[in-house]
Order: sequence, then C-alpha cells, then structure tokens
Amino acid sequence: MDQRTLGGTSLTVSALGLGCMGMSEFYGPTDDSQSLATLERAFELGVTHFDTADMYGSGHNETLLARFLPGKRDRLVIATKFGIVRQPGVYDRSIDSSPAYLRRACEESLKRLGVDAIDLYYAHRLNPDVPVEETVGAMADLVRAGKIRALGLCEVSAATLRRAHAVHPIAAVQSEYSLWTRDMEAEVLPTCRELGVSLVAYAPLGRGLLTATITNPAHLADNDFRRIAPRFQDGNLDSNLRLVEAVKALAATKGCTPGQIALAWLLAQGTDILPIPGTKRIAYLEDNVGAAAVTLSAAEVAALSDALPPGAASGDRYPEAGMRGLNA
Repeated sequence: MDQRTLGGTSLTVSALGLGCMGMSEFYGPTDDSQSLATLERAFELGVTHFDTADMYGSGHNETLLARFLPGKRDRLVIATKFGIVRQPGVYDRSIDSSPAYLRRACEESLKRLGVDAIDLYYAHRLNPDVPVEETVGAMADLVRAGKIRALGLCEVSAATLRRAHAVHPIAAVQSEYSLWTRDMEAEVLPTCRELGVSLVAYAPLGRGLLTATITNPAHLADNDFRRIAPRFQDGNLDSNLRLVEAVKALAATKGCTPGQIALAWLLAQGTDILPIPGTKRIAYLEDNVGAAAVTLSAAEVAALSDALPPGAASGDRYPEAGMRGLNA
C-alpha cells in the first residue's frame, strides 16, 4: 500500500489505517480472537497505522493491540489518546487535559501497550479550562523524555491548532471527516495545510452509513452507539440515506462497493489526508483496503462533492455528551 508522511515528522504510514475502537465497544458484541485475526490480516495487507485510545473499552483496546505487536513493533505506527474520562460501559464522560492527568495517562498507556514509546499521542479532547499551551507543553516534555514521538490533537478549531503548534509542532489533527461530515474543510483543513499537519480522518465511512448497508438502526445490537446517534434517528435517517444514493450509483458504475467509493473520495483529497476506517471483521477490512485501488477522475470527485456538500447531513454528530469538546 502507498505510504504517506505523517505531518512534518519522519514517520510514514499506510494511506489507509485501521481504527481499532470497535474491537472493544460502541459497535455491538466484540470477540478478541476475531479482532486479533483482523489486526493480523491488516498487517498482511500493508496497513501500518493503527489507532486506539485509553478510553476504548476502558483500556481493553490498548491491551488488545499489545497482543498483536510482538515481532512487528518497528514496522508499525501506533497512535493512542488521552483526555476523555468515563466509567466502564457508560457513555457519559468528562474531559481532563491537565498536565498531571496527561502524564499519568501516558504512563498507563505505555504499560498497557507494552511499548517504550508511543508513536503518535493525541489529546483526545481539550478542556476549555486548561490552556492548550499547558497541555501541549506537557506533551512536549514527554517527547523530550522519549515517551512520545509525535503529537496530535483531536477535534480542535483552527485557532487552537495555531496556538498549539506555536508551542510544539503538531503532526496530526484527527477529526471526523467523510462525504457526510465536511465541517473541517472551512478552516481546520486549510490551517493544517498551512502548518504542514496531517488530517487523520476517523469515521470516514459515516459510521457505516456510506457503505449502504445500514438502513434501520433497530437491526443493530442493543449496545451499538448508532442507536443513540442523532444522525441515525427518525427524522434524520431518511434524509441521510438519500445522500448515499449518489455514492451507490457511482459504485455501480465503477464496479466496486459504496464504501470503497467513499474512501477513494477521501484519498483523492490529498496525500495529507489519512483515513482510518474502523472494523473488527476481516471481510470489511479487505473491502476497505480495496479502496486504495479505486481511482476516481476529477469529474467523479467533483460530482460526489456536489452531491454531498458540507452541511448536507441531518442531525448532530453525537448525542449531547459526545458533543463536548468538539471544535475546541
């Protein structure tokens, strides 16, 4: 798979990474054996960028990755995050981006992952009561201590990114980015490009909606996050499903899946865009990786962009608790 440079660092990652969150929670039942097999298959297919966080499964996701890393560590880029604090199995959360919490969280992540250094460490969310300069300053201390190789921020505004970057170079901003979530194109993405920061796109398949396989959240598992996600609720879902028709139509023309079209559109936005579609199943992984071989013409990219313009999706991205810290 093609390799892309991570921000202004010497780190390179596969054009498509793997979001590991669903291997621990939020998207129905989990199975460690199935997840480990999926991680191994991803590595076989050339995926080198694996994304986790301390709050995914209350640490479970990091310990799962630790079981996968032996014998491969020097060929992978591992990203994890701190800052969202929640109780096991509870969606509600608080945000702690204080230096004291950061230092403790980093040590705990290092221990769970079983590594000496974290390749890319993100502030998962920022608490507005803690100046970003303090948070990033403490993260920079961890870089100097050899515990972190590169710094990232999640879901921040362009102004916050500038302030953070002035303290220490930021390698990546991670934001939800897909054909139905294009908010960052207005200010955040241009600022990333000005500063030489990569944009890591999570939920690049619209939490599955852009695959054209989800039409009724009632068919999802009881503990699936999408059952409470506003964009999947009555009043919003029908409108959002209509947006997928353009993706389905182009997929039929190109002889590929709608999900591959959605990922190919993101890959076509520039080599500084790093999508990390998440899955816990080999079949879905293989479909996602297949998107790297799908080529869209400039006209096809433009047609998709026109069919799903910024702001076209109906409903908030998260329930109220999840909206805290967005565009911080």
